[in-house]
Amino acid sequence: MILINAAIIGLEASPSWMSAYGGPTTVVGRITLTIFVAEIALRLYAERAAFFRGPWNLFDFFVVALALIPAAGAYSVLRVLRVLRVLRLLSAVRSMRMVVAALVRTIPGMASIGALLGMLLYVFSVMGTELFRDIDPANFGSLGRSALSLFQVTTGDDWANVIRDVTDAQPWSWAFFIAYIVLSTYIVLNLFIAVAVEALDKESDEAVEDSTATILAAIRDLQRQVSALERRLPPT
Repeated sequence: MILINAAIIGLEASPSWMSAYGGPTTVVGRITLTIFVAEIALRLYAERAAFFRGPWNLFDFFVVALALIPAAGAYSVLRVLRVLRVLRLLSAVRSMRMVVAALVRTIPGMASIGALLGMLLYVFSVMGTELFRDIDPANFGSLGRSALSLFQVTTGDDWANVIRDVTDAQPWSWAFFIAYIVLSTYIVLNLFIAVAVEALDKESDEAVEDSTATILAAIRDLQRQVSALERRLPPT
């Protein structure tokens, strides 16, 4: 139902499709939305207040509630948020939930690495402005332009043309840009990957431990039931 609803939302963005098949498309979309609302209502009835203690439950509730906002008037801009319903796959698929949990776990580490990258960008931007403002004012004429140019170098987006005027005028400037690329791209950016991989490994280990604990608890419960049955049996 989630995939069907996501496809319907995509088709509704096509004027040619809606002009030819708008009626059936709208009907299917309303059916899937009705199923989502019924599911949330049943879960609320079954879990009561406990429903709101689960973060994934709150996520599902929020995404489905967005679809019930009127699509006219001042709320029409919220209509575009319907596409968020495809994100319900995150709560429906366990492997996706694990990836999201791992990403949330990386936030403190990512913030520290982001701050390190920001400081590195600032230092090299100041140096680049002082060294190259007269050579290439379009890219290094001010601190803001230098920061933007060096950020483009970090992403690898046409970076050779960004630094070409400077390197043609000052051959030694290659050392400046190589040092920046090595520090920012090959070291700092790869730290993001390292933190994400470590968090995903930890999340996988915890998921295995939780599954093992659940299985062991079920075995112990089964053992208690078997022992209780044995005590009730008449002696032979």
